[in-house]
Amino acid sequence: MLGSGMPLRPARCYKGVDKPPYTRMEYIDGVPQPKITKFVMGNPNGSFTHKLELVVLEAAQIRHNALEAGRIATHKYLSKVLGEDRFCFIIRVYPHQVLRENKMMAFAGADRLQEGMRRAFGKPIGLAARVDPGSVVAEVRVDRSAIEVAKEALRRFRDKIGVPSTIAVSELGVVSS
Repeated sequence: MLGSGMPLRPARCYKGVDKPPYTRMEYIDGVPQPKITKFVMGNPNGSFTHKLELVVLEAAQIRHNALEAGRIATHKYLSKVLGEDRFCFIIRVYPHQVLRENKMMAFAGADRLQEGMRRAFGKPIGLAARVDPGSVVAEVRVDRSAIEVAKEALRRFRDKIGVPSTIAVSELGVVSS
């Protein structure tokens, strides 16, 4: 994706929501595919009693590779501890925002190749999901006995995205069959 072996910049470079939205992918050349491909895991048809949501507390941008890392960590923990059919895990945001980077070379003789600030719009390097305070990023549905396991799974997700957030627990109306 980044080509020529350039490392990924830290999340703080892209976390701010200070720029206008840049989402019209039909007009943008070279937008990479989102790394996150699966948004619903576990047993989506199960009847569960509780829903736990990861709610962000401030506006931010969450990069697609952070969402994917959180998805992998959370799903692995839930399926290892509970088993694949005792939970439903849903990612509730989609990375629409295109991230740009004005690549600067940092090696000897780079000053002769670089344009500096001239034409510094940047090339697309990734995608991010924009979230507002109170937005739900991820959701886990489980039975009463597995609430603590689901909380730990969402804590692991929170560690990956790097945005201050809280876990909200609510009861679901159970449908008897």
